[in-house]
Amino acid sequence: MKTPSRAIGIVSVLLLTLIGAAAAQRDETRRPPVPVDPVSLILEALKTHAVVSFSDSHGYPELAAFEQSVIRDARIRAAINDVVIENGNARFQPVMDRYVGGEQVSYEELRHVWHDTTQIQTIGPRDGTIPALARAVRELNAGAPRERRIRILLGDPPIDWTTVRTAADHRRWIEQRDIHAAGVIQREVLVKHRHALVIYGQGHLQRKQLAANYSTEGLAATVASEIEKAAPGQLFSLWWLTDRKAPPADVGNWPVPSAALVRGTTFGAMDFTEFEEAPRQRAAIVDGRIVPLPPEQWKSLRMEEQFDAVLNLGRSHGRSAEAGPAVEVCADKEWLNEWLRRLAMGPPIPTAAQLRQLCVLTP
Repeated sequence: MKTPSRAIGIVSVLLLTLIGAAAAQRDETRRPPVPVDPVSLILEALKTHAVVSFSDSHGYPELAAFEQSVIRDARIRAAINDVVIENGNARFQPVMDRYVGGEQVSYEELRHVWHDTTQIQTIGPRDGTIPALARAVRELNAGAPRERRIRILLGDPPIDWTTVRTAADHRRWIEQRDIHAAGVIQREVLVKHRHALVIYGQGHLQRKQLAANYSTEGLAATVASEIEKAAPGQLFSLWWLTDRKAPPADVGNWPVPSAALVRGTTFGAMDFTEFEEAPRQRAAIVDGRIVPLPPEQWKSLRMEEQFDAVLNLGRSHGRSAEAGPAVEVCADKEWLNEWLRRLAMGPPIPTAAQLRQLCVLTP
């Protein structure tokens, strides 16, 4: 006669077997994702979601072109009120509002939007260039009724570089990046019942932070996780299929550009690390400290729990800014010194050495 504990053990095994079989059967019924026109997919998503997000170009020309195609589509412009961008200091929101509203704004006043963010590696020269997205929105707003003008919302925290003197000063602002951006979206989009495109780096759009072992607590919070917390079900997100991780073979037969929903598909069942290169180390955030986790504690997460769709723009041709800083900055000694001062606040990155080599400066 079997003992009670033995019987319970057998029942547990049977239940686990049945659950596993049911899960396998569900996976067998999954369909391949169906590629469609990405702008049309975004338009459909805006009918049921207040916020649609996709990756910022961060120097990739194909993504920059895609951003322009979305913004310039008349159907999209009729469906949105705002575009939220990563590379813009919220302290200068009134300046950006005036610019995209058609007012005359000097370059010297406007440049602080992107030159004074927390992101010290992206500063660039004071060469009179205005980001393409801002120029496009200003152009599209011209002649449009005031109620149909698009607003560019600046997501980066309102850092004041005149008061930043130490790495600790800088870190205080860096740690606010995701929570601050989500707060902007909550106040300016969700509470006001508006619709927005969020154009941010893909790491910020993860619903759960891979590097933090899929946690969203404290410093592991992402823009996406905070939006979901404030307004569950109101975020729709697209993952750009990059060359950092070879996309599933099926994608090679898709049109360019294209996008596809992942929930309920074979892609949706795949682990997120099949789409994003896994970090060599994962960590937990404990009392504000980063504590490494051993591999046996690493969790898995299905793609459909992380993103709603994938975006295919064909093979990436690499960053247009891979060569490093532009030589024009060398002649602007005041700005060059300020850029180097800011770079000294953060962890070592190639930009500082590139600047010194480019401008023939001693360490």
